Amino acid sequence: MGLVLRRQDVHLTRLTACGLLTGFLSTVSLLQGQEPSFVYLHNVTGVANADGDIATVEGQTARALERLGALLAEHGLGYQHVVAANVFLEDARNFRAMNDVYRQYFQNDPPTRATVEVDLPDPDALVQVSVIATSAPTRRIEPRGLKSPELPYSWGVAVGNTLFIAGVTSRSPETYQPMTGDVATQTRRVFGNIGLVLEEAEMDFGDLVSCRVFLEDARRFSEMNEAYRAFVPAADPPARATVQAGLMHPAFEVEIQCIAEQSAARRVVIGEGRQRSRSPFSPAIATGGRLHLAGMVGSGPTGVPADVRDQTRNALENLRATLHAESLSFADVVDTWVYVTDIRQWETVRDVIAEVLPANLLHGTVIGTPLMGSGLLVEVQMTAERP
Repeated sequence: MGLVLRRQDVHLTRLTACGLLTGFLSTVSLLQGQEPSFVYLHNVTGVANADGDIATVEGQTARALERLGALLAEHGLGYQHVVAANVFLEDARNFRAMNDVYRQYFQNDPPTRATVEVDLPDPDALVQVSVIATSAPTRRIEPRGLKSPELPYSWGVAVGNTLFIAGVTSRSPETYQPMTGDVATQTRRVFGNIGLVLEEAEMDFGDLVSCRVFLEDARRFSEMNEAYRAFVPAADPPARATVQAGLMHPAFEVEIQCIAEQSAARRVVIGEGRQRSRSPFSPAIATGGRLHLAGMVGSGPTGVPADVRDQTRNALENLRATLHAESLSFADVVDTWVYVTDIRQWETVRDVIAEVLPANLLHGTVIGTPLMGSGLLVEVQMTAERP
């Protein structure tokens, strides 16, 4: 039987009384081939049920996770098949209440997870969830030198040669308690803990292919960046997106969530006419059948335009050039994240995406969060897979 590539899109939209779209799509992609098959679910919320709007974070979390379960079931999957989760809160003070409900749905061998405070596309949403799931065999990574999380997530989940690593903060390996210090000190501790996860999975920092860095204060970017640089390979550091987001403990300055992949075919991919950043990340990392792209912003040949439409077009063109360098196109994209500095501009960004990208391109996670540069309004990060 030949290789089969299947993609299905499920669009769940929420309309206001005046008919304007305020939420975003929840999208599913199922890929089958030589690589492990993954299902991507984005922007799942629980703002309303049959009885009307839900006002509490407990109620919205339960409803969102029920909807998540229904979407998983459409693909013959359940909560136990989720390997990585991102939970976005409108208010970090709702963390404990959300967590109490979340724990009920992921009681045994929970997925990896990162939880941050951001602006959400639906102004009525208190919580939003994105996940990756698979029917392939998985292995939970429990590092011997790292105390088990007291919260409902796993440090790492391995699927074949791919390792999903939780959002890691500055916690003591022995006690799990927060370790204070400036952002550079915390970044070094974060990578120390990531290293323990990698070691338990029989990998190292050279296997990291993609990372997301969530900074509590964007003004600390350069300090984080220099500490980060010391841990990733200089020749081919992982692709990366760095944004400002609220973290779940007042002591934390930085949280880093990564994917690692062992591949003899690993290489840096740079779009024609593009240059590598001075920061320690690659425009994209290819690993045979998969391409992990960095978050790309709206800079063009003449700099960064002031208009969000032009920035969105430039960001997409930068992504297109990088995909083209690997003989791929937007039709091969399987996962997309859109970071918008001002979430009120999301509808404008969405309109440009609809103009530029093919209709079957997966719409992905959308959050509102400040970016790492003056005047930057939008950043887009993608993952593509070769059919």
